[in-house]
Amino acid sequence: MENDKESIKVLLECIELQRKKGNDYQNKASVIRQADYYPRGVSTLLDIIHAKMLRLRSVISAMESDENYVQNFESIEDSAKDMANYASFMVAYCRGQMDGQIEGRDFLNRPKPSAKND
Repeated sequence: MENDKESIKVLLECIELQRKKGNDYQNKASVIRQADYYPRGVSTLLDIIHAKMLRLRSVISAMESDENYVQNFESIEDSAKDMANYASFMVAYCRGQMDGQIEGRDFLNRPKPSAKND
């Protein structure tokens, strides 16, 4: 791992972050499954990624206009890692492989048309 590109190291950090948050939000004792957070499937995930991007843009704009500005909560890196993880959730949802996803529903969590060949 010491010769890996920094971007590979970041993805490994994202994996660890995803595992830790997953244990908090979808642990074995929870009745909430991951797909429950995304009632409109990929559209909900896109909304979350968009909101993260807007927050990130806001913080960066503040930093650009005020060299003494200090962010209070999530760092730029934290927000970027969250966006990477949400993007991976989007791919998993598209593949129908997210925990709690209902079989027979599409990537937008809509019922799939029945495959009747009358």
